[in-house]
This record gives sequence, C-alpha cells and structure tokens, in this order.
Amino acid sequence: MTATRHLIGLLLGTEEDWPRAFEEILGRLGRITGPDGSRHAFEVERITIEPFGLRDKPRYNLAIDRLAYWYYHPREWLKKVALMDGVYLLNSPFTFQSMEKHAAYCAMMRLGLHVPETVLVPFKNPLDNSRYAYTAARYNQPFDLDAIAERIGYPLFMKPYDGGAWRGVSRISNPSELHAAYNASGEMLMHLQKAVDDYDVFARSLSIGAETMVMRFQPDQPMHQRYAVDHSFLAPSAGTEVVTIGRLVNAFFRWELNSCETLVAGDEVYPIDYANACPDLALTSLHYYFPWAIKALVKWCVFVLVTGRRARLDLETGRFFAIADEPGASYGDKLAAYASLTDAYFDSERYHDFCATSLGHLDEVVLDWVAGPGFDQLLVDTVRSVYPADEHDQFIAHLRGLTGLWADDESSRLRS
Repeated sequence: MTATRHLIGLLLGTEEDWPRAFEEILGRLGRITGPDGSRHAFEVERITIEPFGLRDKPRYNLAIDRLAYWYYHPREWLKKVALMDGVYLLNSPFTFQSMEKHAAYCAMMRLGLHVPETVLVPFKNPLDNSRYAYTAARYNQPFDLDAIAERIGYPLFMKPYDGGAWRGVSRISNPSELHAAYNASGEMLMHLQKAVDDYDVFARSLSIGAETMVMRFQPDQPMHQRYAVDHSFLAPSAGTEVVTIGRLVNAFFRWELNSCETLVAGDEVYPIDYANACPDLALTSLHYYFPWAIKALVKWCVFVLVTGRRARLDLETGRFFAIADEPGASYGDKLAAYASLTDAYFDSERYHDFCATSLGHLDEVVLDWVAGPGFDQLLVDTVRSVYPADEHDQFIAHLRGLTGLWADDESSRLRS
C-alpha cells in the first residue's frame, strides 16, 4: 500500500538540541498505520525565510513555530498558510498578542481562576513617537504609584506585560524598591502583581498537545538546576488543578505548545504566568524531562497528520464564559466543566487510543536512542555550544547522570 507522505516544517531561531532530537526520533519512527489501515510516512525539514507569494502553495502539512513571536516575516507566512492552505500550526499566530501575558491574565480572571491582584501602569518614559507629547498632555491622567502599591499590598512583583525569560522582573518589598524598579522600566509597559508569599511549591507545567508534564521548579537556582526530579511534590488534588489550568488556557487560546507557572499554597493554586510563545525545550534545562518532551511532540504531530485533525482558529470564548457565569456553580464545578471542554478540544480520548494502537513502539524507539551513542553525542555537542570550555566536563557529567536516570526509570516502567 502506498503511504501518504507528510512533511513537517521547523521554524527555528538559535535552537539546535531539540530539533536534532525531533528529527532523529521521527526518522526512527518508520511508517505508521492509521486507525483506518492507511499507511503514513513522515519527513521533517527546517523552514527557510524568503519572499513568498500570497497564492504560493506551501510544501508543509504541519509547522512547529519557534521564531515568529519576534520575527514578523515568518509570522505573516504562518498566517497566510493557516488562512489559505490549511497548514496545521503549533502555535496559532493569531493569538500572539495574548501571549504578551496581559490578555491571558484577563481571560483567566474572567474564567474565575485565582490570579493574584494585578494592575497595569503607564510607561515610565515617553514613547519614541512624535504624537506622544500631545496625547500625554491632553489625556494622560496623573496617578499615585505608591497608592496603587499600597492597595495591592507588599510584597509585589513588577514585570513587563509581555514577559519573556524573566526580563525586567523585580520583587518589591517597599516604596523605595517600587520607585527604583519603575524608574528602571523605561519604555517597558509594566504590571504590578501581588506576590504569593509563603507558597509551598512552584510548579511549571509543559503542555504539548494533549499531554502535560508538571515539574517542580526552583526559580532561585541556576537554569540547569531549576527543574527538580520529583514525582510526588503535589497532592493529587493540587496536581489535577495545575494540569487543568494549563490545559484550559491552551484550549482557550488554541495553543498546543505552551508552559504554565503556578504557585501552590496550602489548598490554593495561583496561576502566575501561562503564556509562552517559545516554551523551554532545551536539553540543558529540561535534562531528565527532555526525552518526554521530544516524544510528546512527535506523538502530537503524528496524531494530527494521520487523523486529519484540522486547526481551530476560532476561539469560541462564549463556551468558556458560559461556564464561568453559571449561577451557583462552585470553583470545583467550573474546573470540571473546563476540563471537559479541554478534553474535547484536544480530542484526548482519541489521541490516547491512537498512541496505544499506532505508536505503541515509540517508547522503545526513544529509550533505545537516549541510551545510545547518538543521544550522548547530542548531549556533548549541546554542552560544548552552551558552556565555556572549563565547565564542559561538569555539565556533561551532570546531564549524563540525569538523562541516564530517565533511561533507567523508563526501562523499569516498560518492564513492569
């Protein structure tokens, strides 16, 4: 039987580790039989940036985007192939503005999540725009920054409304720190957000399609130590809520590759950051969790292409708001209803059935590669490209230890 060929395009910036891993695993996957008996073959290619006609037909069936959040030419190409050609995208280029955090805060507050009190304050310094002086003189209202901070309550965080790699984030405990941070913000547009003090644990969840991995995050540690290998750091109820929140924001905005940060204090779960156009997929930071991430990405892409899943560009926000506005519904009732919507969006049951029947061999494929010399070479190459020469041995040993632990755990899991 002739196999249907599917071409996956990678739109990349400076990353090299996970694309090499993705290309290797997809190459080892072989042909896949769909639920209907059809045969499917997969290829992957790195997308180049060049002029394109708006009626040009793209070669790709699916594109994984890691670049267009800052590079506008490929962003417009993504919009064109989504609107005109039905190319499946990870992620939607039509909600990038929401990935500047502000709209995501607003949406999740509207849905009743426990987002800390947040205020958007005007720019500290005038914008580089000839119209600014007139507009500011006529329409900008004076405001009392201290009064806003007092109303929110110290301690608080000042952070850019568009976020990104913890740029410009300050923890503020008093008025002098408040004014120093605001004066330093320049032309960055800033949120003030109530700090969640005395939280028990910081959880960071990485979602890829219908799968989510919740990891214990240690923000005060260097990047290679921020993700702790800890399989039982959340109570079952908190773990369910953290997963539901991450999946909810993704289904709401039609994001299928995103990360979510939540603070857990007692029985309360506070989402503080959950819009990331380019979530962390690096070997050097994810280490133990890196094989899971690559496997989940391969599985979701193959599922989308084999089953003919169509991109949903419309947000259908009214369905979510109807749950939020349900009279008498408790927070738990709403979370359960949101979970049903997200399961429907991600087609979770069909996805897991597909993985069991059509991708049952993928676990062994990934384990075999991670335990072999090809992965070790990727690990060594990555360390050499990231760290100074005098730190190579240290970080090679560090990553070998953690990924070796994953291989041992995965081998035990598959034998059980």
